[in-house]
Amino acid sequence: MSTEKEGAAVPADRSAPSTPPTPPAPPAPPAAQAAEPAAGPAAEPQTSPTPPTPQTSHTPPAPEPPTEPVTAVQEPVHAPSAAPAPAPAPAAAGAGWPPAPPVTPAWASPLPPAPEAPRKRGGGLVAAVLAAALVAGGIGGGIGYWAASERDAGTTTSTTVSSSDSPASFKREPGTVAAVAAKALPSVVTIQAKSGGVEGEGGTGTGFVYDKEGHIVTNNHVVASAAEGGTLSATFSDGTSYDAEVVGRAEGYDVAVLKLKNAPSSLAPLPLGDSDKVAVGDSTIAIGAPFGLSNTVTTGIISAKNRPVASGDGSGGKNSYMSALQTDASINPGNSGGPLLDASGAVIGINSAIQSAGSGFGQSQAGSIGLGFAIPVNQAKNVAEQLIKTGKPVYPVIGATVNMQDKGEGAVIADQGAGGTPAVAPDGPAAKAGLKPGDVITGFDDRQIDSGPTLISEIWTHKPGDTVKITYERDGKPATVTLTLGERTGDN
Repeated sequence: MSTEKEGAAVPADRSAPSTPPTPPAPPAPPAAQAAEPAAGPAAEPQTSPTPPTPQTSHTPPAPEPPTEPVTAVQEPVHAPSAAPAPAPAPAAAGAGWPPAPPVTPAWASPLPPAPEAPRKRGGGLVAAVLAAALVAGGIGGGIGYWAASERDAGTTTSTTVSSSDSPASFKREPGTVAAVAAKALPSVVTIQAKSGGVEGEGGTGTGFVYDKEGHIVTNNHVVASAAEGGTLSATFSDGTSYDAEVVGRAEGYDVAVLKLKNAPSSLAPLPLGDSDKVAVGDSTIAIGAPFGLSNTVTTGIISAKNRPVASGDGSGGKNSYMSALQTDASINPGNSGGPLLDASGAVIGINSAIQSAGSGFGQSQAGSIGLGFAIPVNQAKNVAEQLIKTGKPVYPVIGATVNMQDKGEGAVIADQGAGGTPAVAPDGPAAKAGLKPGDVITGFDDRQIDSGPTLISEIWTHKPGDTVKITYERDGKPATVTLTLGERTGDN
């Protein structure tokens, strides 16, 4: 049996009121039936199960009811009191039950019935889909009504979801970037350097606390303008600021050490890592003041190691050379001198140079393109200790002048040194090892050498007195010698 026809044995009168029909009165004697021939349409005998045609005075027939007829009895509409409708006459003999529906009383206006949708095959499935949609809509409407009624009732119920802890009280797990940055930031300073004179020029850089005595490590090019008669200040992340003075500078290494005047006793030096153990792919965190934006934290990875970098400060001074750590952490002008941290928060390098589009290595005002370079902390530590002790840098040397322009074939020992001096210093390490002008150095220990800057960068990762292996070519023939590195004090 189709559910569409359930409970529809008697079609409803489209003009009938919404109140239920008056139950039929008991059958009257035949005489009474004959005596009332003009009782109206309601008294006409029903000759078939088909309901009588509605009176013309009623509203026009509406479309057929929906495919799912309502089987429950509808609640009556309360109307003004009136005389009850005349009882319908019994059906004619043999007509059967049910009797014809009563005529709409004159005092009640019929409610317009719902239009009947055309019946088609598969109507049950359509009805089911519509029913599901209505149920879903009803649920949403019910919730909306409930929420509105709760608000209107003045209750304190809220649908807002709140975190159990505010960001200020939320504890970050050790090792996360937020935890590392929170611990390191109080030990990082923004350096303001201003040259001497009435209208002295200045710049902004970064440094970090090296020890409890108030020493700050940074880049030489950050403080160079203020080193001779200028002023320096260091501002911590909490806003406190201290005047500072230069302890020593190493132009070739691009490292400088400052000391705070009236340094506080609460200084917390940053821990130093081991840059020799850094691996490509290790996480990095850079802290600095790019373009003057103090306490900026950026993250990345170690992109490469042992990058030969020759960088200048843009002031016409000599280049510095480093066998650098390359990182894609965003580094910009103002980050210079700031720490490059590993995932544990230990310093593995000093951010010093960037490669910018359309420019060489250095500190131009161009922005980061993901190629940043840091001095390995093992080298920077050696230089800083020397500067703190003597105020002057000490460089390891091989005692030979090499061509700094050619690249690709190795580092070529020049024919003549600076100022007409010999290219191979007499009694120097290179001379003692048998090296001569024109020799092409192609290897330094286990590092391949492709140019003069690469050779200098590798030499300066060592200390004076270290023994190293040199591979070179002379007249196209390879050879290997061992030499002990000498030293040079100062930048002049």
